[in-house]
Amino acid sequence: MKQFAARRARLAAAMQPGAVAVLFTAPEAPRNGDSDYPYRHDSYFYYLTGFTEPESALVIVAAQGDKPARSILFCREKDVQREIWDGFRYGPPGAKDAFGLDEAYAIGELDAQMARLLADCPAVWYPLGRGLPVEQRLAGWLAAVRAQGRSGITAPPAAHDLLPVLDEMRLHKDETELATMLRAGTISGNAHARAMRATRAGMFEYEIEAELLHEFRRCGAQFPAYTPIVAAGANACVLHYIANNAQVADGDLVLIDAGCELDSYAADITRTYPANGRFSPAQRSLYELVLASQQAALDAVAPGRPYSDIHDAAVRVLAQGMLDLGLLDKAKYGNVDNVVAERAYQQFYMHGTGHWLGLDVHDVGRYRDTTLEGKPSRSLLPGMVLTVEPGIYVRPTQGVPETYWNIGIRIEDDVVVTDAGCRVLTGAAPKQVDEIEELMRKP
Repeated sequence: MKQFAARRARLAAAMQPGAVAVLFTAPEAPRNGDSDYPYRHDSYFYYLTGFTEPESALVIVAAQGDKPARSILFCREKDVQREIWDGFRYGPPGAKDAFGLDEAYAIGELDAQMARLLADCPAVWYPLGRGLPVEQRLAGWLAAVRAQGRSGITAPPAAHDLLPVLDEMRLHKDETELATMLRAGTISGNAHARAMRATRAGMFEYEIEAELLHEFRRCGAQFPAYTPIVAAGANACVLHYIANNAQVADGDLVLIDAGCELDSYAADITRTYPANGRFSPAQRSLYELVLASQQAALDAVAPGRPYSDIHDAAVRVLAQGMLDLGLLDKAKYGNVDNVVAERAYQQFYMHGTGHWLGLDVHDVGRYRDTTLEGKPSRSLLPGMVLTVEPGIYVRPTQGVPETYWNIGIRIEDDVVVTDAGCRVLTGAAPKQVDEIEELMRKP
């Protein structure tokens, strides 16, 4: 629990002396009838505690004078009868010891304790303006404090948003986080390889999805990190396709965008491959273009370089390929600079080249440096983890060669910025043409 304690200490140090921060975990969500969705804790809450039970809240009191900072957990009471039905509960004493908290109380005591903790407090920190449970209850806590006003007790005169501080902390992964993410990437990469080996023309997309999910769970991952995309043929031109119910035809490309969640951390991989094990000439031309654009983007991942360089590098390679392959009219646009300036490439490549990755698949953290004039793209630093995922999507369009119609390709890897450049965390998933075709030839 040392890393969680260190994070709480960093947060407390960012607050005013004596200030109080409060954060709830996620609520349970009913699915239908008397069944709930599988429970998943709040990422911020987990980042600070490692605690995964519902009905929990964390309070951090910053140091003041000779009083050290304190971390206080509110959670469900120990209940042997409920444990028969729902499983183990730590209870406040057990949670305090197991998770290294300074104090722990039953969640039912939260209102009374907050009225005490906020008395004469200089500021309260919480997820400001997010419509979360803390906002629904804060008014009651403040009213309880103000009711003591005749005794000279005052309510906090200031409120601060807790999440921007946590966003910046979460953006920089420590070694423990990176080890978990490498394992998640390896499990996910092996699942993609398994899906490739299993694919045959005539299968349904959901059968391929089942191969992924089986491998995730077989290797200990708790969940998919997001709803998997298994898109064959023209479905691959739908960026967020999740129906996964079409039959795979001979000659289709299959685009899979899927990653597991392991110990709360996400992997995010996309691979595209031929259902029959052999790329057609047109498929291969587009695939190698996307692969080259991804390599250019990966080469741009290095400490000190702007985040925007990644997208810019991918776009220039894709734009040149669009001209060379006749997707864009060379007589009209002339050269890559004009394609980029007019954003003509967006007809076939309409999304960004990546995003932050961590406890959330689209993880927190700003992409621009808001402390500088003009808010330029922020510089990459060691420990940042991001995806690199260029693609190309060719829908039937007049003036576009029919041989490329209904081909959708995306290639995505997870990378961590290092002192020397970057390290790919998802190398277990094949992506070279020869690797894919060889893998799919194996029985």
